[in-house]
Amino acid sequence: MSEYPVYLAIDLGAGSGRVIAGVMGDGKLSLEEVNRFENQPIEKGQGLYWDFDALWKGILEGLTASVERFGAERIQSIGVDTWGVDYGFLDVDGNLLSIPRHYRDPRTRGVMKELLGRISADEIFSRSGIQFMDINTMVQMGAEVRDANTVLPQAARFLMIPDLINHRLTGKALCERTNASTTQFYNPVKKCWSPDLFEAIGLPLSVAPDIVEPGQVLGSVLEGIAIETGLSAETKVVTVGSHDTASAVAAVPAESGTRFAYLSSGTWSLLGVEIDEPILTSRAREYNFTNEVGVFDTIRLLKNINGLWLVQECRRIWKQQGHHWSYPDLARMAASATRLQSFVDPDDERFTGRCDMPHEIENYCRESGQVIPNGPAQILRLITDSLAMKIRFVLERLEKLIEQRVDVLHIIGGGGQNDQLNKSIASSINRPVIVGPYEATAAGNLMMQKVALGSCGSLEEGRTLIRNSFETRRFDPAHPKEWEQAYQRFLKLLG
Repeated sequence: MSEYPVYLAIDLGAGSGRVIAGVMGDGKLSLEEVNRFENQPIEKGQGLYWDFDALWKGILEGLTASVERFGAERIQSIGVDTWGVDYGFLDVDGNLLSIPRHYRDPRTRGVMKELLGRISADEIFSRSGIQFMDINTMVQMGAEVRDANTVLPQAARFLMIPDLINHRLTGKALCERTNASTTQFYNPVKKCWSPDLFEAIGLPLSVAPDIVEPGQVLGSVLEGIAIETGLSAETKVVTVGSHDTASAVAAVPAESGTRFAYLSSGTWSLLGVEIDEPILTSRAREYNFTNEVGVFDTIRLLKNINGLWLVQECRRIWKQQGHHWSYPDLARMAASATRLQSFVDPDDERFTGRCDMPHEIENYCRESGQVIPNGPAQILRLITDSLAMKIRFVLERLEKLIEQRVDVLHIIGGGGQNDQLNKSIASSINRPVIVGPYEATAAGNLMMQKVALGSCGSLEEGRTLIRNSFETRRFDPAHPKEWEQAYQRFLKLLG
């Protein structure tokens, strides 16, 4: 075992960060979580921010612990992935000018309407292929430009969150392509930044960093990092699919030629397919789909659905009330409740930010003339079934865009541990669901590190490694007539 090489994935999610070690041996990849740390946003005045210093502390602790566990000589490389859209500004000396804002920061309200007064939605979509959401970098930058207290005049460069971490590790200020594509400033056809979109919001193109491909060696860790953590000064930092969904989709264990869709299930439910070229049709814009870049020059045609955020917010409120239920507890509670009783649209604006989620769900049902859920278990089942219904709705639109039926849905990510949600999804879409790996993001990150170091040559080869390394579970649909009737009720709710 001691001779097996080790790769480290720095994987930051909206609720926690991890340093995960990938150990390669006997043709399989095994994962070991070395350090997990909280990712709690900071409220300052009316603003919501990421605690970047706390994240950096957790990363350094994870790297140090990895050296202690495996030895510096075995650690081959480090790759970083995080969520998309958020960024920070660096000054000319490479210093972070202010802590990054959180994508749920309320400053973006009303900015989209203002931007669409300067440049049309058709023009934005034809140049970026990105769905319209208030969280997008373009909208955040629009708020930045109009903010009298912005640090923009002192900014030499912006970097996305994973690029900020790579910069601290290596000193290289570059933007990895998959995350660049989440900004709504990137042109997926020309494969570069779109100057017209920068100009439209009054943001100087000079702050845009150069773009680097996933699967490349950025450089070795800085001397100070090596001294602080015990890493070898030869340890490489490489680019992976730095947008966590890009890494997760890379790890979908689908066999070549399979007509599959994927669902990255977590705080967000990201439903999509993997295609060769972006779809920039008027229907794609009308349906508000997004064309994000994947690894190996693929396009991830997908849609963001407000996912288990609803459960997370319910859990937060119930915890304040003295109920310390775990996520497995919540899944079991949902399974015990009556199915298909009432629904919400998970993407309704009232559910997108921090709120008293149980109260908002009850109000939604009251206002829409549905049965008001009675207690936490019924609220949880309502969320589960509503997500399953919304996933079917989006899948049907996705199939219209690609003009092809999807045969199987692969669910990846931590949300796949919620068996009741998996069962509801399978029944809602009336086709099989394959679940796993749960740690798809870390697995895809580690897979692309092997690409960067020359030991994996293709996406198909990488997915074969994933299939050989991780178990999957299958869920088949049940009660098809009952779910079909309920879906018609859900469609009326959406209007």
